Formats: sequence, C-alpha cells, structure tokens
Amino acid sequence: MENIGDVDWGIVARIVHVLAVVVWVGGVWFVTAVVLLAMRKKPPQDWLVEFNAVESRFALQARVAVLLVLLSGLYMLYRYSLWDRFVDARYWWMHLMVAVWLLFAVLLYVLEPLVVHRVIDRRASAAPGATLTLMLRFHAVMLALALLATFAAIGGAHGLF
Repeated sequence: MENIGDVDWGIVARIVHVLAVVVWVGGVWFVTAVVLLAMRKKPPQDWLVEFNAVESRFALQARVAVLLVLLSGLYMLYRYSLWDRFVDARYWWMHLMVAVWLLFAVLLYVLEPLVVHRVIDRRASAAPGATLTLMLRFHAVMLALALLATFAAIGGAHGLF
C-alpha cells in the first residue's frame, strides 16, 4: 500500500474522482433539466443572454471537474495497475467512461470556446426557438451519455457486469 503519512492516496483519488463526476454530471443535469427548460418561458430576445450568464458561471466549474476526473482516473489506473483492463472486453464500461470523458473534454476545452458560442449566437438571432430546442436536445443526449457511463462505471466497478 502506497501510504504517505497514513493516507492511502488511491482512496483519496477515488473520492476526488467521484466528487468531480458528481459536480460535472450534476451540472449537466441542472443545465438540461432546469436552466434550458426555464429558458423556454423567456422571450426569444432574452433567453440567450440569461443562458449565457448561467453557463459562463458553470463552464469553469465543469472544466475543473472534468480535469479532476482525468487526473484522478489516471492516478487510479497507475496506482492499482489497471491499464490491462483496456484490452479486456469484460471492462467495456471503462472504454465507455473514457469515450464520454473524451467527448465532454473536446466539447468543453475545444469546441465550446472556439466554435459553439459563435454558432449558437448566429443561429439564435435567426431562429431563437429552433436554436433553443436544438440546444435542449443536444444537452439531453450529452446528459444521457454521462448518466449511462456513470451507471456502467459504478455497476462495472462493483461486479454487476
């Protein structure tokens, strides 16, 4: 056991991992199930401004959480020598976790700051209702993937699969 000062850093990494997933997926849930649905009640000229105000506050939190998921996940792979699971089909759920993480990381760190805001702003000025519907559908798909990966990871880690 790799303890420093009676602290098992593998357990600390697992705690950080779970808490970061809770913040990340909980935030996606909140944006999808609360914020975007509330925006449907706003006048077309107002909802994007309000959504951007909320989203800008959550974006940094989501980026930090996704980064913590990566760092703690990599540490657990190293600490518990779990790399070989990626070549074993029984651990399909680990591949799903990584795929969903990668999808969100590309979205949060690359697409959102470089492309998404401009596209949404342009589309929303031409068709605000359709743009909001598209955003809601996209967020719902991303939420479903995140929840599926979370379910699979918890089930897989505890022997369900």
